[in-house]
Amino acid sequence: MPSNSSLSPTPSLSERLSGLLFFPVTAFAPDGSLDLATFRTHVRRGVEAGAGAVFACCGTGEFHALAPGEFRDCVAAAVEEADGRVPVVAGAGYGTALAVEYAALAEEAGADGLLAMPPYLVVPSQEGLLRHYTALADSTSLDVVVYQRDNAVFTPRTVVELARHPRVIGLKDGYGDLDLMQRIITAVRSEGAPGDLRDFLYFNGLPTAELTGLTYRVLGVSLYSSAVFCFAPEIALAFHRAFSTGDDETVRKLLDGFYVPLVELRNQGRGYAVSLVKAGVRLRGLDVGEVRPPLAEPAPEHVKELGDLLERGLALVGSA
Repeated sequence: MPSNSSLSPTPSLSERLSGLLFFPVTAFAPDGSLDLATFRTHVRRGVEAGAGAVFACCGTGEFHALAPGEFRDCVAAAVEEADGRVPVVAGAGYGTALAVEYAALAEEAGADGLLAMPPYLVVPSQEGLLRHYTALADSTSLDVVVYQRDNAVFTPRTVVELARHPRVIGLKDGYGDLDLMQRIITAVRSEGAPGDLRDFLYFNGLPTAELTGLTYRVLGVSLYSSAVFCFAPEIALAFHRAFSTGDDETVRKLLDGFYVPLVELRNQGRGYAVSLVKAGVRLRGLDVGEVRPPLAEPAPEHVKELGDLLERGLALVGSA
């Protein structure tokens, strides 16, 4: 038996989060019930295609539409399909009490971490936000990434205080204020010491994050979530390779030929950041069903436009 000194420590979640971050859609059957078998297939294909992590039951996964038992079952299925190859991070949200309950369900299901989404309905003060996310992090042994967007927008001082919590490891920015992000990054860096706050992670979490990737990279933020990976991993991976290696010519080719038109299409309807992604997965041959209310399906002409755009994007990366 090897001595303890020869055993390698288990990498932390922050050390394991790299590459393309995969936010799978949640599959529903024609009657609207959870289709766990198809969800498993979707997750397994994403991991095998090269996802760096699986963020299950988050925004793209319609966290808002899942009952607690469905949430637990989906997270457990994602953990089983990932099989330790990549970390699985689960969403947690609503008010503090429910967020704590979802965190417990995620931990029970074997998740490696949590994406803490904005609290429900209210617009809290900075003190209230700090209390909410601290209570959530205190309640679990899982590492937590806090999601900045909508009614959860933080001052640099609040992020510094959150980053001091031993289980809050990062900030996902879905707000898009670059001035604020620079001030947050500077504040955390200034307050930290090597191996402490300076290891805090930042993620570009804007919808279709590839569109703003070059801008966030200037801030030192290279991690991002990719909705496109759900339905066109070939395109998403080609972009990520170019982005990661400084091949900005290929980045711009894919931006101009695929991503910018995709964002223009996404902006044609409310909820398209989710429903159009599910339509894309169906176009690629996996029937993940429709979105649940209150979201609605994209217009048929927009689905056709998405199909044409997919063909163009695949041709750009030589995978048509």
